[in-house]
Amino acid sequence: MSRNFELLQRVGKEQSLFQAGAGVEAAPKVSRPAPTTEPRLKMEGKELEEVTKLVQRVFLLPGSEAPRTVVFAAPESGNGCSWISARAAELLASQVAGSVCLVDANLRNPGLHNHFAVENHRGLADALRQTGSVREFIQPLLSSNLSLISCGSSPEASQTLVSSERMRLLITELRSEFDYVLVDTPAINACPDAVALGAIADGVVIVLKANSSRRETARRIVRELEQAKAKPLGVVLNQRTFPIPDSIYSKL
Repeated sequence: MSRNFELLQRVGKEQSLFQAGAGVEAAPKVSRPAPTTEPRLKMEGKELEEVTKLVQRVFLLPGSEAPRTVVFAAPESGNGCSWISARAAELLASQVAGSVCLVDANLRNPGLHNHFAVENHRGLADALRQTGSVREFIQPLLSSNLSLISCGSSPEASQTLVSSERMRLLITELRSEFDYVLVDTPAINACPDAVALGAIADGVVIVLKANSSRRETARRIVRELEQAKAKPLGVVLNQRTFPIPDSIYSKL
């Protein structure tokens, strides 16, 4: 991991993210007017600054090939993975002209629709049980270039399908429809969905919780991802309650 930086959560708790050598210049497939809508999810000050850094370091830094489909995963529930993926998606949509789709693949503990105050009537769970196009399950949000696929109805009936060939086809279809696809997944200790999805995505952002997630847990997850040929893009250390001096940052 090459860099460590702070990320403030809405509730005022500090977070940090250290990036693992990923990040590339964005090159949207489709030319669209630059977005003008301000982010709906309330962020300001240091919080907004650090979420912006997260987006830039994962998606927008100059480099080789830009990651376009990214999975957000945590070893256990309660780490703030959905919070981070929702805000990363909206910040990304506000900074690029390309289209962005946020997918709630956390069928065990869904909640992205609550972040954006939209209905959860038809979504991923329904798309997994049907054979039609994923387009009918996409909800455009207020931002002109941001869309959401919520968890959908009866998600418990579709949990086993998240790692299926049908899910792979849906991700492939979304990649052709959108410039960026961000996927929120269930806790890794509950099921292997995040690892399986990471293998068909361009990479994985891991969300850990300070004073809870253990170093060995993080190492094990990285090993599991690498064994599945999934690329770890970086780690968010969530709910850190003490600052790290700039002099130490420069050595990380």
